[in-house]
Amino acid sequence: MVEKSEDEWKKVLTPEQYHVLRQKGTERPFSGNLYYNKEKGVYTCAACGQELFSSGTKFESGTGWPSFYDVISSDKVRLKEDTSYFMNRIEVVCSRCGSHLGHLFEDGPAPTGKRYCINSVSLNFKKEGEEGKKNEEKE
Repeated sequence: MVEKSEDEWKKVLTPEQYHVLRQKGTERPFSGNLYYNKEKGVYTCAACGQELFSSGTKFESGTGWPSFYDVISSDKVRLKEDTSYFMNRIEVVCSRCGSHLGHLFEDGPAPTGKRYCINSVSLNFKKEGEEGKKNEEKE
């Protein structure tokens, strides 16, 4: 578990990342650089680096945010009830650092029928073949 004070998070995240990851904000649709990404690799939490999604599960949902039909492993995220803005949704949170990633909906493609709708700013991307190198640098 990664635990930092809000002041520590403000020092390591951009203002937009802090707003989304720590204050449960949302980036504008179609504005994130990873929405258009079609390269093979792994999407990680922008706050702590935990691997979350494989490019093989990314799909075009038309919503304006990167969408995935599954996580790398169910223990990588926590799902929480979110009733903000007079809606009933399922919030997706990084299990390592507790950062807000986006929301889960039940309108995705087979094989899961799920759509993890994730803010680009909540993610970093490790291109296939660079995974080990970047993990070693982080440790």
